Amino acid sequence: MTTRTASRLSRILAMLPWVIANPGATVAEVCERFGYTGGELAEDLAIVFVCGLPGYGPGDLMVAEIDGDEVFVDTADYFADAPRLAPAEALALLASGLAVVGSGQASAVLSSAVEKLSRALLPEGQAILSVDLAGEPDVVTQLRQAAVGGRVLELTYTSLSRDQTTVREVEPWAVFSSLGNWYLTGYCRLARNERIFRVDRIRKARLTNENFSPPSKLPPPEVRYTPSVEDVRCRIELFAPARWVVDYYPVETISDDGDRMIVDFSSGDPLVAARLMLRLGPHARLVEGPEVAEALDTLRTRILIRYKG
Repeated sequence: MTTRTASRLSRILAMLPWVIANPGATVAEVCERFGYTGGELAEDLAIVFVCGLPGYGPGDLMVAEIDGDEVFVDTADYFADAPRLAPAEALALLASGLAVVGSGQASAVLSSAVEKLSRALLPEGQAILSVDLAGEPDVVTQLRQAAVGGRVLELTYTSLSRDQTTVREVEPWAVFSSLGNWYLTGYCRLARNERIFRVDRIRKARLTNENFSPPSKLPPPEVRYTPSVEDVRCRIELFAPARWVVDYYPVETISDDGDRMIVDFSSGDPLVAARLMLRLGPHARLVEGPEVAEALDTLRTRILIRYKG
């Protein structure tokens, strides 16, 4: 899930309970409270409309729509009762929560929820279930200390997409883990922009004697792609079956008439866009981008040779 998709889902999940709790809320109120435009709100309500469980009778589906100047949401019948977790589901949820708490990255809200869930599931004592994680690599501790102390790092870093190792100075902002990997986010002086580094690709980290002041508002520590001036860019025409691309890739929408979209796509390697074009097939067309066109021709030739062989 991309940052854009996660942000959209989070806004929907925040908006729905508020609208349900405030019947008669106007479109203007909802847009102001949750940062919507009228069109965006209508699109998100269309996603929720008639969502439900199999059976798909009138009592199994949600209704979410704009009625005049009011936003109307009516939940399905099964929302009247709080969901009950099966024992295996509850234990899996608790184990996951304990893992995050053990990593030291849990928020106060999550820690409190894990404590309450532990008391409910393990009334005889929390020692019944424990989740131990392997200790973090030494370099993670070094990176975190540099971020907390506002010290500039000199990193020797290998980029797999470019197959290139560089030495760069980085102003570290935060260290975090995601999907089993450790990451460092910060301002890279070589790229002159924010960058996210995978810790296992850092060949060497040296703490310099230089201090820095981080921005007053830092971006959230999460895995995402940040376009740079060195990126390869292309323009792609997306037809209806390929509209999902804008939710999964960091693209810039140039135009959208409902039947087709024109987007600008950036990547560190032209093969990324070329593979996407192959995957989309007749549902997309490369409008501009000589590097991507060359990479696409190379991929097609390789596929034909392998197929004929």
